[in-house]
Amino acid sequence: MSANNMNVNTSRILDEIRDYFFIALGCAIYCFGFCLFMLPYEFTPGGMTGVSAIIFYATGFPTQYSYFIINAILLAIGLKILGLKFFTKTIYATACITFFLGLFQELIRQADGTLPQVVGDQPFMAAVLGACIEGAALGLVFLNNGSTGGTDIIAAIVNKYRNFSMGRVLMWLDFVIVSTSFLVFHDWNKVVTGYVILLISMILIDYTMTSATQSVQFTIISEKHDEIAEAINKEVERGVTELAGQGWYSKQERRVLIVMARRRESQQIFRLIKHIDNRAFVTMTKVVGVYGEGFDHIKT
Repeated sequence: MSANNMNVNTSRILDEIRDYFFIALGCAIYCFGFCLFMLPYEFTPGGMTGVSAIIFYATGFPTQYSYFIINAILLAIGLKILGLKFFTKTIYATACITFFLGLFQELIRQADGTLPQVVGDQPFMAAVLGACIEGAALGLVFLNNGSTGGTDIIAAIVNKYRNFSMGRVLMWLDFVIVSTSFLVFHDWNKVVTGYVILLISMILIDYTMTSATQSVQFTIISEKHDEIAEAINKEVERGVTELAGQGWYSKQERRVLIVMARRRESQQIFRLIKHIDNRAFVTMTKVVGVYGEGFDHIKT
């Protein structure tokens, strides 16, 4: 095996390890928010944790067990229909959430067996805080190619056989799950609060994912264009396109570098340019979407 292939394989392994670490971290944060702000105030979020919460409110059956059982059934069905590749990280995330649901409930449980209401008599504040934590945590899971299973599996199966987008199916499933909590509490205030939790969670998921994947385009004009291109290519590991240009006033030929990068990489690129040529002319613009190697995949 060549050194280049070994480096590629090593990079892929490290990426996978990174994905699994952040999926576990996201699941832990999600369960922390769920156990601290949802269960004590008897709120119902979306997804299978929402179903588990409803079962817990109605029967007292522990959420981690009902969550695991429901997901195990859905995973068995999904594996047969969608194949193993789709579910590798889903199985991992399901195991993480099952573990952390039990762990955090045991850690915060009071002596009388109840869960504490950490913000006192402020249920709406608890709902907002819990929704923000859950949304950001799920965004972290999705960013690292993870899935929490449950309704995701149902949506994927429906999407395979019917012309419905996964997003639309998930929205309707969450709506039904939150609405079902009325059968337990007979209280529309809790149902409406559940809708608010869904909305805030979706906004935070979207914000977490888009803020981390936003891309920018650099246009760089410098006499030291070769050095700058080499540094960006090696240190930031981003491709550089060199175009031929000409100054209108001076009529001198110029080389123009075009670089596409993630927004989080922009500071590093600016530092490289400043170090090599602090007189370089640089523009940075936001772009709506970048598709291709190193960026997002084209979806149809």
